Amino acid sequence: MNQTILRKLKTNEGILFVIFIAAFILMTLLSPGRFLSRRNLLSMAYQLPEFGILALSMMLVIVSGGINLSLTYMSTLSMIIGGLAMAAITKSGGPAVAALFAGIGLMILIALLCGALNGIVVVYLGVTPMIATLGTSTLFEGISLNITKGGAVSGFPAEFLEIGNGTFLGIPIPLIILVAVIIGMYLFLERSGFGSAIYMTGSNPKVSRYSGINVRRVLFWVYVVAGFLAAVAGVLMASRYNSAKESYGSSYLLQAVAASVLGGTDINGGEGKIVGTIIAVMIIQVISSGLNIFGFNRYLTNIVMGAILLLVLTIKFLMNRSSK
Repeated sequence: MNQTILRKLKTNEGILFVIFIAAFILMTLLSPGRFLSRRNLLSMAYQLPEFGILALSMMLVIVSGGINLSLTYMSTLSMIIGGLAMAAITKSGGPAVAALFAGIGLMILIALLCGALNGIVVVYLGVTPMIATLGTSTLFEGISLNITKGGAVSGFPAEFLEIGNGTFLGIPIPLIILVAVIIGMYLFLERSGFGSAIYMTGSNPKVSRYSGINVRRVLFWVYVVAGFLAAVAGVLMASRYNSAKESYGSSYLLQAVAASVLGGTDINGGEGKIVGTIIAVMIIQVISSGLNIFGFNRYLTNIVMGAILLLVLTIKFLMNRSSK
């Protein structure tokens, strides 16, 4: 039993879990009254799901050998268009159910179309993922700004606000949605034939092609699924903020990349686990929340995140060299 535990602790996920526990204990000791307060724990519980879902979306694309720099802009564009529909129906006196279905449906549809556009540009036009998604990020942001003129869309029905701020049996609804997404992504990516094809494609697309895998189809649907996850995160953000704006979640873009790599995803593709990414998200959330309590600015938070990322990558490198 002890040897089994030691083996698990030596894995990337084991190291990350130890770092998470250490970070949580450190923040608790430095400010037990504020960090462990009900208000702060609830704040983390409502913020972590949207970040976690965006990180899983980014991880999926990186595992396939690409990257998605338009991730947060897909999310905000979808929430703005869906939010406009909800606000219009609510303002006209329409039923809340119709507003919810129209708003959330449009958010998912727009994000899927954004993901499909990324897939077409990357897969069928052959543009490098970084350049392609950098271009679409500018496109999505520009459309969002043109629609809102830099302002925020509001006027959502009260029922919509329950999604990002309510509870079910005492558990925050966003956490329940996150758990559902984690399970779904685990079954899709790590326990399905299509998921195996994604890993193989990210590891070596040429060999995958010769093995009979339709690489283009796999990569296209990777970007579409990433768009769906961006829509789910957008729903949570719009509900939590009770509004929609193009700048919402902008800080999550680089944090999503950091969480993916910190969680063990190979930046070159072909390797990565759901559990590692989620633990990395928890580490970043705990540190970010703790530094915020201590009054540090967000730039210092980025420095700490970068230092942790370098530390974990160094440990992983040393462990790989030792095993060889």
